[in-house]
This record gives sequence, C-alpha cells and structure tokens, in this order.
Amino acid sequence: MPTTSTTSTTSTSPAPSHVTPAPPVAPHVLDNPAWASLSGAHAAFAVRAGAHAARYEPDVAVFSAIADPADARSWEGLRSLAGPGGTVSLSGVLTPPPGWETVWSGRGVQLVDTSLGAEPAPEAVRLGAADVPEVLELIELTKPGPFLPRTIELGTYLGIRHRGRLVAMAGERLRPPGWTEISAVCTHPGFRGRGLATRLVRAVAAGIRDRGDVPFLHTAAENTDAVRLYESIGFTVRHRPFFLAFRAPGGADDIAATRI
Repeated sequence: MPTTSTTSTTSTSPAPSHVTPAPPVAPHVLDNPAWASLSGAHAAFAVRAGAHAARYEPDVAVFSAIADPADARSWEGLRSLAGPGGTVSLSGVLTPPPGWETVWSGRGVQLVDTSLGAEPAPEAVRLGAADVPEVLELIELTKPGPFLPRTIELGTYLGIRHRGRLVAMAGERLRPPGWTEISAVCTHPGFRGRGLATRLVRAVAAGIRDRGDVPFLHTAAENTDAVRLYESIGFTVRHRPFFLAFRAPGGADDIAATRI
C-alpha cells in the first residue's frame, strides 16, 4: 500500500506596515492648578502678561503660573511680570530657559479627596478681614505655608477659638475648575492632639462639596506625618509635584527667593 506523506505549514500574518500611535494624554487640570485658577475663578486676582503668564496680586498670594512651560512666550511673559532679577514661585516646572536661576526647590505631595467624611464643625467660625492680624500671627507661629494679608479673600476660611483666641484654622486657596484646594491648615502648638485641624478640614471640605467641587490639598513631601493623617481621613496621593522659585534674568544676585 502506498504511503502518503503530508507536510504541515504554519501561516503567519504579515507584520503591520505601521502602528498607529496612541493619542496624547491630555494634561490634568491639577497639573497646573495655579494657572487654571488665575484663568478662571480667581481671574479677578490675576496680574497678566498676555495670554501666557500670570501671577496673583502681590498681597493675595505668592504664586505665578504659565500656560505652557515648553512655550518661550510663557517665559517671556513671566519675565515681564517678575522684572529684572525678580523671583517667581511656580509648581511643576523643572527646567527654566537659559538665563533663569533656580533659587529654591522642594518636593510636594498633592492629595485628592476620595473618601473624606466631610461634615460641618459647629464650633468653627468664619474668618474675615478683621481677623487677618490674628491669622497672620498663627501662620507665623505654625508655618503651614505662605499666607498674605489678602489671602483670606480667595475663599472660605474657618477657625476655632479658645477663650476668644484663635487656635486653629483652615480654608480655601486655589480654585481650578471643579476643584478647590484646602490650605493654611494649622493648629497652635499648645492645642495639638485634639483633632482641631481634622475637624476644620472636614468642615471646609463640606462647603466645597456643597458647591459641587472636589477638595484637594498640598503638603511638603518631608511632612510624612501630615501625609499619613490626610490619607487616614480619606485623601489619596495623586501627584508629587516640585515647588520652585526662579530668579528672572537681569538682576542682582542678592534678591531673596520666595519659598513655597
């Protein structure tokens, strides 16, 4: 009987001639929150240089912002805002153009509300312009971050008093669309360990949620105790941005840096 042999062949599909690249990921509004705030909810506090750079009025907040760090027009606008040798505070920009000097940098942590139990604090009082001297004293003592005479105009600030004395506070700062930053969270050293700051964070967050925004906040990366506390009450780390101060070209070497 004749034997029939068969040969098995494996067919492979030809390799595609090209691969369609994935579409670029759109930047998140929280990647540049100061720019988003100055272009939106805080436009009334903005000092602008065309369409590419802005800063807060100098007695409101220390932050400057640029639309696109890769666009030379942003840096030219920022230079005009700073003036020769002036300093500007930015976040997220790592490498300035030639001629700019990095005078301070620090790593931060950006956290967003994912499961915070927000609720009013009945003992909290709304702080206003008349409270600013006392607020500035508490800020100077506790150093939670920059706070200027008109920062209180950026949003709702709440405080807790003991026998009439302001001992804890927290409030709202940056306002990118859909989000509000909780800031100036601090407690007098003699009143720590009582949960005052946590109650104020929850109360400020309740007001933010009531208008449909999501709370977020920043802290220094080395402040690991604060990061753990915020995570324990319902915040999640989203990003670890750099905070930086740059000196514009053309000035003296002894101009002091502004630290975030």
